Amino acid sequence: MRFMMIVIPKGYQNAASDAVPSAEAVAKMMEYNRSLQRAGVLLALDGLLPPSTGARISYTDGKATVTDGPFAEAKEVVGGYWIIQVRSREEAIEWAKRAPMSDNEIIEVRQIQEINDFPEDVRKAAEGFENLTKA
Repeated sequence: MRFMMIVIPKGYQNAASDAVPSAEAVAKMMEYNRSLQRAGVLLALDGLLPPSTGARISYTDGKATVTDGPFAEAKEVVGGYWIIQVRSREEAIEWAKRAPMSDNEIIEVRQIQEINDFPEDVRKAAEGFENLTKA
């Protein structure tokens, strides 16, 4: 089972475009990342730049509207993620609990929906999906 562990850092919605974590915080996170790697569960990970560098595209009646960040209505934003492969939701939660997070930060754990989770007609409509990200 694959899970995404989504980092929701406190105050990141208001972070300046050049905001960076401290070297100490990065060192602790790298230690955690290496533990995921050594355990053989890590598939991917990345941090994201603050919302002030992003854009949101909303759709109304088939028309796209672009809004540049920061986003005034944002209360929580994604700061980064890991994708892990483990045996259960409980194991994913255990990994998330070990992350070196600061007070009031959140990690949301969500299972990644696999193509085999869908009914046959949906799998047929999505034929070739599993090959889209392979080079």
